[in-house]
Formats: sequence, C-alpha cells, structure tokens
Amino acid sequence: MNWREYIHTDAAVLAGKPVVRGTRLSVDFLLGLLAEGWSEPQILENYPQLSHQALQAVFACAAEVMRDEAVYQLKSGAA
Repeated sequence: MNWREYIHTDAAVLAGKPVVRGTRLSVDFLLGLLAEGWSEPQILENYPQLSHQALQAVFACAAEVMRDEAVYQLKSGAA
C-alpha cells in the first residue's frame, strides 16, 4: 500500500503532524484510539470521513516510521 496517498503533512494543519488527507485526524490520534481498545468499526462509525484504506495507511505509515527509527533499551533506574 502507498500510504502517502492517504497520509500527508501540512504546516498549517496540526503543526505539521501527519494526518489523514481531508481531515484533521492525526496518525498518532488514530493509533491512540486503537491502543485504547477501539475497534475499526467503532472508529469508522465515529469518524465517517475515514475509510478502511485510510486506517490501513495509518498502520503502513507507522510501520515505515518504526523501521527507520533506532530503538535503544534503557537500563532500569536510568534517568
């Protein structure tokens, strides 16, 4: 999937956070809903401007960003 067809950034919208095109719904907001236990049908019902493909694009965008990031394990008690 080419997530860039569904996700974009604009400095004038939410300070440049990645959002679903045509909305002010950010990738991190939608991932947060899913992390809180919302199902896809619940999200689509509450945000009818979204599509199944747009939610797939959110995951594809997050996956690509995570692939490009380095993750470092911190020792317990590290400040």
